[in-house]
Amino acid sequence: MDERKDTTTLRANRWSGFARALGPGIMYAGAAIGVSHLVQATKAGAGYGFALVWVVVIVHLLKYPFFEYAYRYAAATGDSLLVGYNRIGRWALITFLVVAFCLSIPTTAVLTIVTAGMASQLFSANLSALVWATILLSACTVLLASGGYPLLDKVMKALMVFLAFCTLGALLAAAGHGPAEVTPGFVIPEIWNVAGIGFLVALMGWMPTPVDASVWPSLWMQARARQTGHRPRLHEALVDFNLGYLGTLIMALMFLSLGALIMFGTGEQSAPKAGDFAAQFVRMYTGALGSWSRVVIVAAAFATMFSTLLTVLDGYPRVLAAGIRLLKPGTERFGSFPYWVSMASMMAGAMLVFVYVTSVMGTLVRFTMTVAFLSAPLFAYLNCRALKSPGFPQEASPPRWIRILSWLGLAFLICFSILFLIVHFGNGS
Repeated sequence: MDERKDTTTLRANRWSGFARALGPGIMYAGAAIGVSHLVQATKAGAGYGFALVWVVVIVHLLKYPFFEYAYRYAAATGDSLLVGYNRIGRWALITFLVVAFCLSIPTTAVLTIVTAGMASQLFSANLSALVWATILLSACTVLLASGGYPLLDKVMKALMVFLAFCTLGALLAAAGHGPAEVTPGFVIPEIWNVAGIGFLVALMGWMPTPVDASVWPSLWMQARARQTGHRPRLHEALVDFNLGYLGTLIMALMFLSLGALIMFGTGEQSAPKAGDFAAQFVRMYTGALGSWSRVVIVAAAFATMFSTLLTVLDGYPRVLAAGIRLLKPGTERFGSFPYWVSMASMMAGAMLVFVYVTSVMGTLVRFTMTVAFLSAPLFAYLNCRALKSPGFPQEASPPRWIRILSWLGLAFLICFSILFLIVHFGNGS
């Protein structure tokens, strides 16, 4: 009888530990499922049907170790990955913070533009993009200021469940309708030419998200531990991560399938701009299935972009504030002031882009891609090095298959960076 009670108690404690650890992985999924899924994955299906499924799967597999290492480091040490960078060398931490600062404003601007476009379609309000951007950024600020991480955790869990159901509903409707009618004379685009390789580069670079974002979950894990009073064990943290990471893969495949079922073979050219393409996809989806389906796909698209915008507005300020505290001990006395200054700078920069430099948005996107893609091998290597740095318990080291996969992934990222340079700068563009 006592043994049965002990077993029941053990199971209850185990599930309680998993429940209290659950959160940062979902937050990561919310950050990752954005432009890479709604735009890039859907474009992959629209342009090539199901031919690029292997690319989405392989990219998730090869980038897996570098995100897993961030969770592993935080769970094993109780510190964020930024501390691991600092233990490697001050140069590593400073390099990361410079890259994060350079990416924060253009990334916020691009996400705000796309999210504003989806909001205008969802709510059918006759407001300008600038007004929608102001509303969205203000809403994110209110959410983050009123409840901090605990409220953000609840909102993201609700958004992810809502997004999953809406996207699944849209996919089932599209599958029930069947593939779009192929236009006579339609020719499947070539993958292995300049245009095709250029698209592959963008798809692989953003999918599921750039490697520098691997630091964010390690800080969210600390916030979650403060919220629950429970520091997750390694296996609890990895379950949380694996659920989130698997979710990003499933959602990518679902969006790719939507593009393949609704747009592939129609002969209509994909709009080059992310916001225009999202609107085009909604129009074609409702045209194929009827106006009743509009609310489903628009709600899924808006939830996709709003969840990414919300997590990015928390992620970048969180890492910048934590980095400042590591570089300048004693700044803890300023509390959350560096966090809010960083967020205000991001929002102000994004609004300036709206008002003054929308005409050069393409240049801004190329700059963001260049910095994110070329820094990926460095941060992947630093994530590997962090697990060898002082303070990391070697009994928490990853299994052999993950270490092998990390070296394969690192080789892929280096080759990918070279390919990116060739495609984007080899022709003088």
